[in-house]
Amino acid sequence: MSIPPNEPSNPPASQPNATPFKMDDLLAQEMEQALAGLSENDMLGIIPEKKALPKVKGDGHTRTGTIIRVQGGDVMVEFGPKSQGVCPLNQFESAPEPGTVMDFAVERLDAFEGLLILSRIGMRTKPQWDNLQVGQIVDARCVGMNQGGLDMEVAHHRAFMPAGQVDIRSVPDISIFLGEKLQCMIIEMRKERGRMVLSRKAALAQTRRENQQKTLADIQTGQILEATIISLQPFGAFADIGGVDGLIHISDLAHERLKNASDAVKVGDVVRVKVMRIDRTQKPPRIALSRKEVMDDPMVGKFESLQMGESVSGRVTKLTEFGAFVELSPGVEGLVHISEISHDRIFSADKVLKVDQIVTAKILSIDLARRRVSLSIKALLDRPAPTFSANKDDRQNAKPAREDDPAMRKLRLKFGAANSLKGGLS
Repeated sequence: MSIPPNEPSNPPASQPNATPFKMDDLLAQEMEQALAGLSENDMLGIIPEKKALPKVKGDGHTRTGTIIRVQGGDVMVEFGPKSQGVCPLNQFESAPEPGTVMDFAVERLDAFEGLLILSRIGMRTKPQWDNLQVGQIVDARCVGMNQGGLDMEVAHHRAFMPAGQVDIRSVPDISIFLGEKLQCMIIEMRKERGRMVLSRKAALAQTRRENQQKTLADIQTGQILEATIISLQPFGAFADIGGVDGLIHISDLAHERLKNASDAVKVGDVVRVKVMRIDRTQKPPRIALSRKEVMDDPMVGKFESLQMGESVSGRVTKLTEFGAFVELSPGVEGLVHISEISHDRIFSADKVLKVDQIVTAKILSIDLARRRVSLSIKALLDRPAPTFSANKDDRQNAKPAREDDPAMRKLRLKFGAANSLKGGLS
């Protein structure tokens, strides 16, 4: 549609419920950088007029077609062997029967789908160039890409969306939006120059604000929700649960131990989570989520297959001051306490065992809740027999097994002389 030369440059008055959009300095600077070195005609000029559609019944924008089927929310219409169109089902009082012949208004040609976009006569709902205004949310088709952002199409006119206005979060590759229909907010409009700048980020932020209050009012501890991962941090992942952000700590992302949150999820993933805690005293409220609480634990079956008292083999994975860790199966480790390594008294596990050594041990206990297994190597070893000297004088002159201390002196006073004591006290 041509624009009269004397049309005022100011946008029309806002709609009663619309909130005027005010461009801040940061956005203006971003747009200026995005447009640097680019031709305005290339990015924002009016799309050249398409070839006129074949005229039917003397009206170039009205065609008579036959309904061939109803598919989802669309009514498919056929005008000829190589000409088809689609009309929204919500423009009909009830689903029309295939074979019905009707007149339709042609809104435009969808070059991506090769279909005519139709509407019922007198029920056109698509935005028209004359009634577009700043702050309005419109459906826009991404038709191209340049170094500064995306080329969009609204009501047969070209529009531009800076790369920084594509999403609330950073999008590494904006080419994924090519050919997509997006809801965007008009943030700049100059009809006399055919210039229109869009922001999907602003439209998403508005929807997010509308959903936020409802989400905060309805959310409760213990709820199971769907969440969209929006950012990854060393300590976990932030997820959107309907206009509100919650934190999934790295220990709650999966049952296994993770070094990085990216080992379990990535930005854009939609996951099920359980609400663990809500702190409404903070602004914004702090919400703790857990992904592993709604996941089957693969380790449960592995631990349940173990039996107390049975002998198992495993690989020594780590030596510590208090014992050795033995891997029984992937993800399942048991601890051999230093006192359970040998019948002899040892002061360091590395004196007896080495990392990667294969050992056999007996299961002493299983703590499924804490994922702990206690093992004993010495329980499978024969206890060495005690040795005694055959010479009576040697036995009498041998050092006592226990040094003299206050407790020993009390025993001596209670039970008599040292040579009359039994049980190894002398």
